[in-house]
Amino acid sequence: MPLAPEAKIPLILVHGNGVDHRILKPLEPVLEEAGIFDLHFIDLPGFGTCPPLDGTGGLPELATWLEERIKRIAGTGKFALLGNSLGGLLCQEMADRFPNQVQGLFLLAPAVFPDNARRTLPEAQVLVEDPQLIAQLEPKQAQLFQEVAVIQSPQTWKRFVSWVLPGLECANLRAMAKLSRRYVLDTLPVNRESQLNIPVSILCGKQDHVTGYQDPERLAHRYPAMRMVVLDPAGHNLHLEQPEQVAFELQDWSCRIGNIRGLFPEREVRKEPEKFE
Repeated sequence: MPLAPEAKIPLILVHGNGVDHRILKPLEPVLEEAGIFDLHFIDLPGFGTCPPLDGTGGLPELATWLEERIKRIAGTGKFALLGNSLGGLLCQEMADRFPNQVQGLFLLAPAVFPDNARRTLPEAQVLVEDPQLIAQLEPKQAQLFQEVAVIQSPQTWKRFVSWVLPGLECANLRAMAKLSRRYVLDTLPVNRESQLNIPVSILCGKQDHVTGYQDPERLAHRYPAMRMVVLDPAGHNLHLEQPEQVAFELQDWSCRIGNIRGLFPEREVRKEPEKFE
């Protein structure tokens, strides 16, 4: 039996730098099927339809803005977080600010270190090329796609143009410049000692040259129930390049949260298949 709307927990979804909430919309069908979440897709200030912040507009200010937004959504109740890239770092921060309310954390290609120089990154590479496809694209769009796509197929291009490109094209460049000048947190979540014993899943792409796949392993001491998965082949937009595998992990994570909350205690967490196609 489907849960009544009031029985569902808010799930706050936070996108990364330079895009907007639409980059996470491909996950919506899987999350709706889980049946336990009230979905809240957030546009951070300066992205999508959200006006930029006045004043400094750095990472600390974005974190404060997001904290207030979560308070308006969840109040003093329980909620879960899903973050991508920069949004993954912000969700780590929010989990620490709401330790008694957060029920789960799903991080997709998360940033662990804001400073690019501190990140452990593989060299950029393309594993699936389609020169004919690239030749058909507008030069600027081709450049944006090639900068991040590890699998450059018609299917990934279709997903990119639907879910990523619109956010890239409407991002506020002044807001991004402000963020880049103050892209710091006084204490990073990875450097804290407190633990959150909640369902945590972290998914990274083996060929992600933007945030990498090794640094998130450093979060294991923070999250005793952490599940870490590295998808290969996949880059920074791994949910566009390996959607079936990401969907499986999202279903698993949703089940873990649902079981803990007693929403469907009879449902077992699915076993991981031996091989993904």
